[in-house]
Amino acid sequence: MQSFISIPTIESGLYMFGGHKHTVNGSWSFFEQKHQVFELMVIVNGHQITEIRDHEPIDLGPGDAIIIAPGTYHTNRNASATSKMTYMCLHFDFEDTQIRSRMIGLLVNHKYAAETPLARRSYEMLDKIIEYSRDCKQQNDFDTQVNIEIALLKYLRDLNRLMGEVDYKDSGMPYTNKEAKVGRDIVMAIENRVNNDDSSPSFNFSDICKELAISNGYGHRVFKKVYGITPLHFIDKEKYEKVQRLLEYSGNSIEEIAYMTGAANMSIFSKQFKKWSGYSPTEYRKQVIHKRSVRSKNKVGYFE
Repeated sequence: MQSFISIPTIESGLYMFGGHKHTVNGSWSFFEQKHQVFELMVIVNGHQITEIRDHEPIDLGPGDAIIIAPGTYHTNRNASATSKMTYMCLHFDFEDTQIRSRMIGLLVNHKYAAETPLARRSYEMLDKIIEYSRDCKQQNDFDTQVNIEIALLKYLRDLNRLMGEVDYKDSGMPYTNKEAKVGRDIVMAIENRVNNDDSSPSFNFSDICKELAISNGYGHRVFKKVYGITPLHFIDKEKYEKVQRLLEYSGNSIEEIAYMTGAANMSIFSKQFKKWSGYSPTEYRKQVIHKRSVRSKNKVGYFE
């Protein structure tokens, strides 16, 4: 009897930027900012005050950690006017919308004390990535980058396990089961339009809401609450990833790819892709042909 075991299709879309370990002087502060990705911070020594809009200030001490949600306005400063402080941080994102949603619902914008499993695991992961990055000459080495990605992927796996424990304790989510379902329906409708509907590739969020029989305003509010980003940002991200795949692996011309992703014309398509990646579509394809490895996302801040 023959057996067949399928291997799952995996497209993690792992993305990280702005990671570092930094020792700052007394009175150090960083201006208010927000990102469209998660930001992890762990204090090595000293104390940091993190202020999130509409929240009480959070005092983070040695070993304490915080994961700041996408789209969250926040500031960070050294709690001491004279003593130095050292912290580690990393901005990251990934493809799995359901894990992303649960992280936003269960883990973000809270202090995790040094002795908690999440803080310990966060410190361990960042410390390992910092060690991999210590030699600047090796940072672009393939083995180094794979090791860094593995460290982050293992961390995300462990966060997923920790969230299972949080769910069991019934901590409560900031959105209802109905809102979670609506959010998932929106994600599936967008992914289907982008990836499977080549006959009518041009669409907007209003089309998605009409398909799901919900209002634009309600759909926008629910999606932002569940996933921490706007529907437009998610549509753009899905289109960008489709364009990347087509430029890298298909034999389609750039004009055909522009049509397949719903661009009104080549000029708009080229400008949008350069905004996304830092390269024109032609430049991107040339890099792929020569290197088969393009790290264009690091060159711009659109998805930050």
